[in-house]
Amino acid sequence: MKILNLKFSLIAALLLMGASVSAQTLPWSERMAATAMKIWADSMLVEPGKPVKWAYDQGVVLEGIANLWKRTANGDYFKYIQKSMDFFIEKDGTIKRYKQADYNIDHIKNGRSLLLLYRTTLSEKYYKAAATLRQQLKDHPRTAEGGYWHKKIYPEQMWLDGLYMGEPFYTEFAVNFNDQQAFDDIANQFIYMENHSRDGKTGLMYHGWDASKKEQWANKTTGLSPNFWGRAMGWYGMALVDVLENFPADHPKRNALIGILNRFAKAVTSVQSASGTWYQVLDMPAAKGNYKEASASCMFVYALAKGARMGYLPATYNLVAQKGFNGIIKEFIETEASGQVNLKGTVAVAGLGGKPYRDGSYNYYIGEKVATNDPKGVGAF
Repeated sequence: MKILNLKFSLIAALLLMGASVSAQTLPWSERMAATAMKIWADSMLVEPGKPVKWAYDQGVVLEGIANLWKRTANGDYFKYIQKSMDFFIEKDGTIKRYKQADYNIDHIKNGRSLLLLYRTTLSEKYYKAAATLRQQLKDHPRTAEGGYWHKKIYPEQMWLDGLYMGEPFYTEFAVNFNDQQAFDDIANQFIYMENHSRDGKTGLMYHGWDASKKEQWANKTTGLSPNFWGRAMGWYGMALVDVLENFPADHPKRNALIGILNRFAKAVTSVQSASGTWYQVLDMPAAKGNYKEASASCMFVYALAKGARMGYLPATYNLVAQKGFNGIIKEFIETEASGQVNLKGTVAVAGLGGKPYRDGSYNYYIGEKVATNDPKGVGAF
């Protein structure tokens, strides 16, 4: 098994920063990281009064922290990632509070943190934990076509969210351990999802697709859910750029992924608001109750900026991303007297089916709770 070594460029100016530098002079990303590391100092208690779960929310935050560590070489960021994962990972590599038999694609997300920890420390417990998640993907139920179900409790369903939860880890694991046969499967997940969920008129993508067409929320002809939810497309866009970063340059399906990303970018740019941010329900800005939503806006900025920086998208998308970032700072960021920055305006959750039943209607999406410093928005920021 071969592990690829990451090379991190150390930024000397940041290494020399002392405590005398005020928080206000730091980049917004580091100021937001300070907020995350303060409010989730020991473990991620998303729902007060309930046990801490092995949950993707934490993985989204740790993804942002990892990117900062790579850019700044500040060891405090790495220690935070390790401490966060060590809460769950036993000495033998067992993952506490994780059940493979649930076949929940959300539970794969944190695997990227485990791979980072293994590459850096070579501790076998992180490899064993990551291998457990890879085994889930080997056994995970699929549609007849080959697409991963979102969860065992949601049979025959693919959601846009699931591409982010599973595919970046799947790709990174395949690269690190030379699993060349995986890349066709990884690319196909995106191809299946676009083929089924993309609207031919707008280019936007519906949140979910039910291959069985049995769900109440599913169109009986297409199997699609009825609306374009912002964060669902945000998950999909982030998944594309993160997968492409590690996807083999000479693989025959790489260009298909780049084509999907370019169609995605064109569609989300077409529904960007005048202020730069994006709405909860993307194509209905004037509808009663619709609002500009922080996490989707952050995810779109991430996907467009990274896509342009890495050369997957034309450089003109840098302007779209910058407009979006400026809007995020203006509309969603608040700074307390202490200097702590907070991200307002993230919808706490949205899904399809379940109990109580979520029907995917417009009223459902605009009716979910909106939170400050929700980890899904903070991590994407």
